[in-house]
Amino acid sequence: MSASAVSVPMPLVPRRRRSPEDVAAAAPVNGTKRVLLAAPRGYCAGVDRAVIAVEKALEHYGAPVYVRKQIVHNVHVVSSLEAKGAIFVEENEEVPTGALVVFSAHGVSPAVQQSAVDRGLRTIDATCPLVTKVHKEAVRFANDDYDILLIGHEGHEEVEGTAGEAPQHIQIVNGPNDVDKVQVRDPQKVIWLSQTTLSVDETMETVRLLRDRFPTLQDPPSDDICYATTNRQVAIKKIAPQAELVIVVGSANSSNSVRLMEVALEYGATASHRVDFANEIDETWFEGVATVGVTSGASVPEVLVRDVLLLLADYGYDDVEEVVTAQEDILFSLPKELRATLKAAGDTSRGLGGHGKRSNN
Repeated sequence: MSASAVSVPMPLVPRRRRSPEDVAAAAPVNGTKRVLLAAPRGYCAGVDRAVIAVEKALEHYGAPVYVRKQIVHNVHVVSSLEAKGAIFVEENEEVPTGALVVFSAHGVSPAVQQSAVDRGLRTIDATCPLVTKVHKEAVRFANDDYDILLIGHEGHEEVEGTAGEAPQHIQIVNGPNDVDKVQVRDPQKVIWLSQTTLSVDETMETVRLLRDRFPTLQDPPSDDICYATTNRQVAIKKIAPQAELVIVVGSANSSNSVRLMEVALEYGATASHRVDFANEIDETWFEGVATVGVTSGASVPEVLVRDVLLLLADYGYDDVEEVVTAQEDILFSLPKELRATLKAAGDTSRGLGGHGKRSNN
């Protein structure tokens, strides 16, 4: 599809149009300039649900609404919600007694939930249902006295929340280099679980090495890496061999965005860079580049991608082809605490549409 066929909102960062001479000087290439735009990209169902939960809470209860940690890992989303009256805190102790706090999409441990009860806080749990599934798996296998090897990044909110479900049974395995450090009580009762936003390839390599040590290692009942993470990695794998440059829109603390940048390099892109906003793009990246791949992490609203496309068009990359590798139509219902309140108030809308939920066609 051509750039003219893409519906582009106003850019977040105003800029002047570049002259053909400026474009030629800044980005000299041999051949036709083009953009390969990954699909799926951007918001997943869990992110959509979490952001809407905060917006609906603000609409219904009024500001302030407190949010423990970043609701999702994206600086634009967080600043936009702050402008509407959300207050982001690190721990429940920062929330005034009796106030409303939303738990982020990454999930929290039972200890965090109990601390909210102890402080008399009203809570809305916006944990992604796919993360909740991993929590339930951890509880189930801990009750059966398994050693649980949780593949994920130590310190990430999702990993902290899952590990907190059964700290006596769970060991965190950061990746292949951690496998030799793992110690278990009974090699016949070991199972692995994973953070939902990891590199699929690296996770499977970690599992392979773990299974070399523990041949009877059990797999989780269903795939823990979320559909959106997998789909976005598949899309960039298809684009990367054709692109001299891949631009990933996403924040530095977004695990799945960082993984997309790494996957692009692994699968053939000459260079790959992550940006929060279009104005972070360096024009020197375009030297000798005919094909630019573009994608975005699962917590990135589509307006940020459109702004990147506008900048690329300024540099002569106005031939945009969307590379579709999957269709996504998954929606999650709002958190149960919010559903009950909104139903009583007569508000049954989900409020989609402004958050990048879109057809990939």
